[in-house]
Amino acid sequence: MDPTTTLRSTHEAFLAFLKKKKRAHATLLAYGTDIEQLIAYLEKEGCVNPADITGQHLTTYMQKLADEGYTAKSVSRKTNSTKTYFRFLRQEGIATDDPAQELIHPKVESKPPRMLTEIEYRALRDACRGDIRIGTIVEVLLQTGVRIGELVNIQVDDIHFGQGNGQVGNLVIRPMEGHLGRTVPLNRASEEALHAYLAIRPKTKEKALFITKTGRPLLVRNIRTAIDRCFEIAGISGAKVNDLRHTWIAYHLKAGVSLAVLRQLAGHKRITTTERYLEYVQAQTTESKVRLGEL
Repeated sequence: MDPTTTLRSTHEAFLAFLKKKKRAHATLLAYGTDIEQLIAYLEKEGCVNPADITGQHLTTYMQKLADEGYTAKSVSRKTNSTKTYFRFLRQEGIATDDPAQELIHPKVESKPPRMLTEIEYRALRDACRGDIRIGTIVEVLLQTGVRIGELVNIQVDDIHFGQGNGQVGNLVIRPMEGHLGRTVPLNRASEEALHAYLAIRPKTKEKALFITKTGRPLLVRNIRTAIDRCFEIAGISGAKVNDLRHTWIAYHLKAGVSLAVLRQLAGHKRITTTERYLEYVQAQTTESKVRLGEL
């Protein structure tokens, strides 16, 4: 180990390591912030080099965060970031010991996913009726279960409408940052909403489906803000954009869509992710049912 190596000098190397591992952009931001905060604390404690750090330093730091009001979930994430960072230092030969091995994740209570009732999602639709674009976004999220990050990546060419006679179309979801690419079916409600939006969509060379009035792609934060406003107008409390996806999964589990089919359409890497919803819904699953209903 080079005695001149400081914690500060390893920060960028650690982020470069994560990028090489193709970690998601959000993960890079979170880990970068977490380790920057950790290093600042350790420097105040007089710890400049990796060799100066003990397990007690890290345990005391995590307890300090908890005392300052950080949630158990946040402390657990920072614990994970810290473990990954010191494991990197050990693997690269920058440090001979791994003091983070002694860290224990705090117990995090798993809150049940928020599912909208039929009255709530109908009220949300009503609150969006004055804005065709946001109304269409809500309908697509509610009828296909796609993630909001996947939704902003949808391009116009990814939509394939049904050809009539009861045939349903489909929507191509592009792979992104660890999430699986897939094709999900469109039902009547989502197709009607998309047709209405495309009729008023500004003319532009931009390929993104959902765009601003000036032709620029809508951002995730734009959509969250707009839908949060619709939740408020509809009088729905405690709900977020991601709850539309939870609602879609729960609805189809209740309707009897098989776990295998739902896992594939939701883009879950593991079936256990889909199975956890069974705890909160009374499902009558059948392996043969594949047709999706309409919310």
